[in-house]
Amino acid sequence: MIESVPKPSDWHYPAGTVAALLNSDLVTPATAKALDRRMTAGVDKEAIVLSPELLVVLSAISGRLMPQSDRASPIDLAGEFVRRLATGAGDGWRYADLPPDAEMFDRGLRAVCASSIDVFNTSFASLTSAQQDELLREVQFGRVSGPAWHGIKPNLFFQELLAALVDIYYAHPVALDEIGFAGMADARGWQAVGLDARAQYEPIATPVRRP
Repeated sequence: MIESVPKPSDWHYPAGTVAALLNSDLVTPATAKALDRRMTAGVDKEAIVLSPELLVVLSAISGRLMPQSDRASPIDLAGEFVRRLATGAGDGWRYADLPPDAEMFDRGLRAVCASSIDVFNTSFASLTSAQQDELLREVQFGRVSGPAWHGIKPNLFFQELLAALVDIYYAHPVALDEIGFAGMADARGWQAVGLDARAQYEPIATPVRRP
């Protein structure tokens, strides 16, 4: 009899793996410093490149695209997002049809605000979750328009915003713990490189018992 294969959500990696690795000599000092910063990062007042109003909108959008309602201490996606904008960090490329990232995200978020007023006659942050999802879906498929979107293609803006938020989320030690990632522990090199080989410090997932 062939048993069903559990879904990824039916597996659980032990918490604290990444924190333990960061306190070992398996991780280079530079990598440990970068990951430690992500654990405590917030919105740096000296790195604000978005207005307070747009930061609220960004936080609301982040909550719909990368929901963390089950997390007691959510990863601060908006804080890391604005830090990257302020420092020019990113993936190093952009669509030819879009302006540079800082301008594109500023104008795109303003355009989302304008579309929210046009469609629902209220700010994006004031919308219900269902309304926010509805508007973001229209942006995703390029079905919004208006003067605020001039020079900003909605679907490309959505792609760039979603990609940035996903990148920030899965670069955070808490998220790395969730997926059992230990790839940062490369200070000594990788010795277990055969098929199904596993280093002794790599976490092992265990099945989650469902009621």
